[in-house]
Amino acid sequence: MSLTLPPVRTRLTDLAEQAGVSTATVSRVLNGKHGVSAQARQAVLAALDVLGYERPEKLRTRSAGLVGLVVPELSNPVFPAFAQVVETMLTERGYTAVLCTQSPGGTTEDQYVEMLLEHGVDGIVFVSGLHADTTASKERYHRLRSRGLPVVLVNGWAEGVDAPTVSTDDAAALDLAFRHLTSLGHRSIGLAIGPDRFVPARRKREEFAVNLSRHLGVEDPTGHVVSTLFTVEGGQAAASELIESGHTAIICGSDLMALGAIRAARAHGLSVPEDVSVVGFDDSPLIAFTDPPLTTVRQPVQAMGHAAVSALVAEINGTPASRTELKFHPELIVRGSTGAAPAVTSGSAGGSSPVTNASA
Repeated sequence: MSLTLPPVRTRLTDLAEQAGVSTATVSRVLNGKHGVSAQARQAVLAALDVLGYERPEKLRTRSAGLVGLVVPELSNPVFPAFAQVVETMLTERGYTAVLCTQSPGGTTEDQYVEMLLEHGVDGIVFVSGLHADTTASKERYHRLRSRGLPVVLVNGWAEGVDAPTVSTDDAAALDLAFRHLTSLGHRSIGLAIGPDRFVPARRKREEFAVNLSRHLGVEDPTGHVVSTLFTVEGGQAAASELIESGHTAIICGSDLMALGAIRAARAHGLSVPEDVSVVGFDDSPLIAFTDPPLTTVRQPVQAMGHAAVSALVAEINGTPASRTELKFHPELIVRGSTGAAPAVTSGSAGGSSPVTNASA
């Protein structure tokens, strides 16, 4: 019994449809010709894999090298988003990413680094790692650089470390959220943020104090800031404290914390945004589909990932990248978790008055 292979034209048409490109583009990729963008080439290769076709020998290129990608736990959706962007862009440049994810009680950052060194990686991208913790020793990064290993740090300026740094402008993020809430009439605004030892949290906290003074005339942020964990539970605990002290709006250090803040409001018999407005940070995947859809400050993950990979590849190729921290401006995404400030029993800007249900 003999098998009949499908016609070549059918194969090209199927691949073109799957990849979203023309049959001419598919043909150029399969024949190894130039004039095809990296994105289109990657789409055709992915289509080959999805449809079960074996890649032609000439397309089975060797990896240019291994690159370590160290990220925190994956329960916060923004970290898988960063990992996906960085991995895709490394692949387009011929590198293979070795993803290292941490979890409480699991493999530590230092242990991952030792493993990566054993595998002979050409460089490492650290996302929100120990470089962002002001209490952690930076000696580990100095040792890597003394070996000549290129590294790039994402979201966490580490003073004195000889490496490119790519960050979201945390001060701008806080400013966007604060201005949005004051434009809605809120005068009792609180901040639910992670531990102050982390650079992004510290920067947001400092800008929050500036905004309190500039827009509301409140010189002492004490009582308006609650430091906790960057988790749903942490956000719920912080928001409960802020709600009980009369705050009608809460800015959160992450989307997960914001979901906890919404839970806290409901536990107090309040509605979001009618009684309490909540702003998150990250714009993690699927966050637009929460109830209510979350107003948040979006990290420019795509642009930051591109910059991080470009800097690392330049370093690997012997072209030093800038050591000045590259800050990316975030974007306010307004959805359903923020609204006009409710009526309160007192006009206190300090947020000490209790929340009153505007619909009562």
